[in-house]
Amino acid sequence: MKRITCALAALAALTLFAVSVSADPLSDAMAGKYKGTTVTMTGPFVDNDAVKFNDSVKDFEAATGINIVYEGSKEFEASITVRVDGGNAPDIADFPQPGLLAGFAKKGKVIDLNKALPASYKKNYIQSWLDMGTKPGPDGKPIMAGLWARANVKGIVWYNKKAFDKAGYKVPSTWAELIALQNQIKKDGDAPWAIGIESGAATGWPATDWLKQTMLRTTSLENYDKWVAGTLKASSPEIKKAMKYWTDIWFDDQNVYGGRKSIATTGFGDAAKVLFEDPPKAWLHDQGNFITSFFPNGLKAGEDYDFFSLPAIDTKYGTPLLVAGDIYAMFNDRPEVRAAMQYFSSAVSIKSWIQSGGVLAPQKDVDTSWYTNYVDKKLGTMLKDAKALRFDATDQMPGPVTSTYWHELTSYVSGSHTLDQVVAAIDASWAK
Repeated sequence: MKRITCALAALAALTLFAVSVSADPLSDAMAGKYKGTTVTMTGPFVDNDAVKFNDSVKDFEAATGINIVYEGSKEFEASITVRVDGGNAPDIADFPQPGLLAGFAKKGKVIDLNKALPASYKKNYIQSWLDMGTKPGPDGKPIMAGLWARANVKGIVWYNKKAFDKAGYKVPSTWAELIALQNQIKKDGDAPWAIGIESGAATGWPATDWLKQTMLRTTSLENYDKWVAGTLKASSPEIKKAMKYWTDIWFDDQNVYGGRKSIATTGFGDAAKVLFEDPPKAWLHDQGNFITSFFPNGLKAGEDYDFFSLPAIDTKYGTPLLVAGDIYAMFNDRPEVRAAMQYFSSAVSIKSWIQSGGVLAPQKDVDTSWYTNYVDKKLGTMLKDAKALRFDATDQMPGPVTSTYWHELTSYVSGSHTLDQVVAAIDASWAK
């Protein structure tokens, strides 16, 4: 009974934004108007993640009487295409990246959330999340194709905190300070960076993450979006400029542990381990928040290691975060489905998942005290305070383009291809 009471209180907080109770699907659901109905949902959550998702909706189900039936699939992209094209779409689908969703929006298969939900749900997101949920509809006009339910952060710089502090190094807040730190580490006789991009058939993807970060720091969000869409070519001055910032670091043998030629053969999960040798063989490693699972056992976040966001290059563009995450789309328009979608627009919907660890909220109403570990709380605060962000670019590009980026950047880093060869091959891959 206590759990249901708490759930009702949490859900009631969401209705503060509503235009009116009668026009608010979530309020109607809480009043029991849709009790006994079912909302079907599918996505890539399986095994433990499926359990965590089902746990996260229990309060909603208890408070409203709506049953959410979730079916996960390891082959989500193939299965959702078969279901939608076969006229058997679920009520809601969780897309792990927005590229596939854009195709369904263009075909007119998804519901425009601007027409299905009260506009108040938008108050829970900064404009960047809304921009990334907006896709062209069948007539080419923009629709709100989905809303963001959970996120993770990519492209942050990790370091051995104990050794870093002992050496007297300071976390840089500008690009100039980052280069000064890099030069000081070299002067002290060490390699500043630990870098590895080997990943089997996907070798090269960490290089694309550096390109995405420098793109976000050297040009506009609009140009980043054009790059994702293929209308800003790899041969453009904007992309070549962004390339130069990170390759100036990578291509100096003194900057990288093992030198430039070691980068393509060093496993992405192994690269950071040299940060924790005694003494460290390198000091900085840029990677997403998942990389801590590759760190040596027994290290404590905030004491043994810490991280910072890659600093701004041009203050005009700031430090937009590079993110990935889950976007929920609505395929069937019924009142109980609207209520569930409105619920998912609040961080309350993933509170228990946040508390279990490893999940970050894209919504502004998240209470950072829900985060139960140092890394999640610091990253969650960065997300909440972010002024701008963008989804991983190559995760949204067509498969042939993405794989060409991986292959060509690897060839560039290893020295077998020139920059002009690289960008020409990438631009040609769009025709595939």
